Amino acid sequence: MDMKKRITLELRNRTPAEIVELVLDNSRSADGEVEGLTDEFTELEFLSMVNVGLSSLTKLPALPKLRKLELSDNNLSGSLETLAEKCPNLTYLNLSGNKIKELSTLEALQNLKSLQSLDLFNCEITSLEDYRESVFELLPQVTYLDGFDQEDNEAPDSEADDEDDEGEEGAGPTGDYDDEEDEEEDEDGSEGGEEEYDEEDDYAEEEEDQAAAQGQKRKREVEDEGEEDDDDED
Repeated sequence: MDMKKRITLELRNRTPAEIVELVLDNSRSADGEVEGLTDEFTELEFLSMVNVGLSSLTKLPALPKLRKLELSDNNLSGSLETLAEKCPNLTYLNLSGNKIKELSTLEALQNLKSLQSLDLFNCEITSLEDYRESVFELLPQVTYLDGFDQEDNEAPDSEADDEDDEGEEGAGPTGDYDDEEDEEEDEDGSEGGEEEYDEEDDYAEEEEDQAAAQGQKRKREVEDEGEEDDDDED
């Protein structure tokens, strides 16, 4: 499928200005140039064009909000100056599997002031002596090269961080829910205690009433017997 048709499918009846992420992996560029992308993609933040046959970026449109660009497994050997001009806010750039051979080719990335992560896996440039030291010196704004910083610390996985954040956020409501259950149980328990106490009081009052009634009955019987004795004496 050619790149233009793929873009049309990815739009799904939306306008280019509504698109934030666009994946065109494995589509085909007829002449090695970017096709179908226009300046109308004003909100685009993530663009992936892996293995699409690109040999040049000269027709890349202005994408002012683009932050992540995947260009691995293409035929790029230069024209990187277009990136600084058209995508000035890039923070992540993946050029692995391209035909970048010389350190001088990367000089065009010096103007990408926000660039933090650069991948050049499987490019010939990685075989140069002091490759990593040279790239970090040439591009001081870059923190991670091929997934590691200058101290060989691995770059954090943004997806894993997102999952951790979700887990932490999810723990909150669960904890609150348990606390609410405990509070409900405490309330139920206290209510139950009060009900039992009330029943005992009612029972005690009934016994007192019965005892009082029996006492009055006995008193009447005694009085009746006294009256009968008086009648007999008469």
